[in-house]
Amino acid sequence: MNKNKINIKNRKARFNYEILDKYTAGIKLAGTEIKSIRQGKAGIAESFCEFHRGELYVINMHVEEYSHATHFNHNPKTERKLLLNKKELRKLEKQVTQSGLTIIPLRLFINDRGLAKLVIGLAKGKKVHDKRETIKDRESKRRLDRIKKEYN
Repeated sequence: MNKNKINIKNRKARFNYEILDKYTAGIKLAGTEIKSIRQGKAGIAESFCEFHRGELYVINMHVEEYSHATHFNHNPKTERKLLLNKKELRKLEKQVTQSGLTIIPLRLFINDRGLAKLVIGLAKGKKVHDKRETIKDRESKRRLDRIKKEYN
């Protein structure tokens, strides 16, 4: 059905945050929004999630306007409601309010039924020294891979 798989990632998320838990949520979208996402014209790099009246919304997620739409086109930076079970929503809201954690989008994809899904992560912000450790680990892994490649 869907030849080109849409898989939009938030690359900075794992660098800036320590991911504690992951959830897959549906997104409530307008018709022109899903068409733009299917063309791969969306971004979640600067986005985050917040609770409003017990419901979870993704904020600052950019979905480009659909090129073939008329005056019924959508707003690119509007808040979009995330669809989760009530039990999951209550658990997330409790953890965010009590522990001071945050919810960030990690990956936007289209599932095999053609629906847009967002993988969100319950995250704790990293300190500067944690980020330095991440950079050191990444560089040492690259060095090891280079050395292995030279000997093979």
